[in-house]
Amino acid sequence: MSELLQLVVKAADQRLAEAISVLDFRGHSPFTDYFVIASAKNERMADSIVDHVIEEAEKAGFAVRNVEGGLGSRWLLVDLYEVVLHVFVGEERQVYNLEKLWGDLPRIEVEL
Repeated sequence: MSELLQLVVKAADQRLAEAISVLDFRGHSPFTDYFVIASAKNERMADSIVDHVIEEAEKAGFAVRNVEGGLGSRWLLVDLYEVVLHVFVGEERQVYNLEKLWGDLPRIEVEL
C-alpha cells in the first residue's frame, strides 16, 4: 500500500469514517491509482473527514488537486492525484454504488 493511500485511510478512520473500502485502479485509469470510499453518519462528520484528510496530506507534503462538494454535501470527493477519496452520507453511497460500478477492479484490504 502506498504512503499516501495509508495516510488517507488512517486520517479518514481517525475522524470515524465507516465502511472504508479501497478499489485498485492501477492499470485501469490514467488519472488515479486508488479510490478510497467511506461513509459518514452526517454531513458534519463528512466535512470533518475531508478536512482532516486534506490537512494530513498537505502536512506530509502531498498536493490536493481538487475538492468537490461543499459544506453540507452528501457526497464529497478529494482528488489527491494518486488517491481519490469519496465520502458519502447516509443512503448516497448505495445510490451511486461505486463498488458495484467498478466491481471488476481488485480491492485492497484495509488494516485499521
